[in-house]
Amino acid sequence: MASLGRLYFLTMDEGPVDYVRQVELACQAGIRWIQLRMKLATDEEVRDTALEVKKITAAYGATFILNDRVAIAAEVDVDGVHVGKLDMPVSEARLLLGKDKIIGGTANTIEDIREHYRQGADYIGLGPYRYTTTKKNLSPVLGLEGYRRILTGLAEEGISIPVIAIGGIIKEDAEALFGVGLHGIAFSGMLVHAQDGVKVIQDINKILC
Repeated sequence: MASLGRLYFLTMDEGPVDYVRQVELACQAGIRWIQLRMKLATDEEVRDTALEVKKITAAYGATFILNDRVAIAAEVDVDGVHVGKLDMPVSEARLLLGKDKIIGGTANTIEDIREHYRQGADYIGLGPYRYTTTKKNLSPVLGLEGYRRILTGLAEEGISIPVIAIGGIIKEDAEALFGVGLHGIAFSGMLVHAQDGVKVIQDINKILC
């Protein structure tokens, strides 16, 4: 199984460049954990794009996670999938993909995390950190204190699973988010809209050193 990165890039549906170019930019900036998220696309469009993205992530040695489309993930043979709260359950995705693929699940509460953990998720995407237009039907915003409270609760229950913060994150948030004990941060616009994406990632990596 591929390693779980600490900086996690998600493609955005209404970005300034297409999905494939977004992935290229992320890989060029040093990101090695990529999620192809195409909520508004058909299965055929997702499949075709996934095949192109797989070439790029393979060239850079990046982990490739597909959002939601489990059957396509199996067909294209990507590294794993991420399932939302209203998508296929983690346990069902595991049956379809096997034990060697990475499976992540979206959570907004500690109860969500408990269930994903019980079903065998490899990591959690917990959010949103703040309001974001990238995702429709947004769950309640957590903020820094929400993350701290949930991570403390997990530790008290003896639940150990990598938790990734997601939702409206900017570069200036990174130090505080890592400071509360999160494994990683996920972002889209922070990189896609940056004038110098390489510097953005370099600056965040300095925090991790």
